[in-house]
Amino acid sequence: MTIKILLVDDQNLVRAGIKSLLGLSEKVSVVAEASDGSEVLAKVEATEPDVILLDLSMPVMDGIATLAALNQANIATPVVILTTFDDHELVLRGLKAGAKGYLLKDVSLDSLIQAIETVDNGETLVQPALTERLLQGLSTIAPEFELPAAIEALTTKETEVLRLMASGYSNKEISTALFKSEGTVKNHVSSILTKLGVRDRTRAVLLAIEKGLLS
Repeated sequence: MTIKILLVDDQNLVRAGIKSLLGLSEKVSVVAEASDGSEVLAKVEATEPDVILLDLSMPVMDGIATLAALNQANIATPVVILTTFDDHELVLRGLKAGAKGYLLKDVSLDSLIQAIETVDNGETLVQPALTERLLQGLSTIAPEFELPAAIEALTTKETEVLRLMASGYSNKEISTALFKSEGTVKNHVSSILTKLGVRDRTRAVLLAIEKGLLS
């Protein structure tokens, strides 16, 4: 079955380039395009895409605001952020806002298709090429953050909870998704933080990216 794509980017040439690239594969199809986030909700309703490829830096309504609008409208369509090397702070904000992952705009066709298939299957995407640059940006975003030398292994259920944390889910939303009580989820989150040696969810996700725990 062809995966339907909504492509959101304010730069016409970028959109055309990505659409042309996707057109080389029979696995995906661009069913709609938008030049900023203000068009996204209507496009989603009209075309019911399987995956949204979303630029972050756009006029009128940027990617972060778009993710917030999708969450507010209870739209669960997985979103992949389209970014450049200089967008590390926005990427972190985007992941926290619920994006399933991120990609460079000059990504290869194979990597792009693989990424789309990954999030369409309900998984979280982390592109290794961005990890080092993303973590370098922590000096300004979270200067006190330090990566521990070693971490304790997570259980299968804890890894599942961590994936949902990385996607921006609250404890209540995770409990609904996993059919567990909110108290059970809180216990899992507490265990994850302890095992990773971090004090909050954001640092847990950042460490998970660095250690490849979400791949």
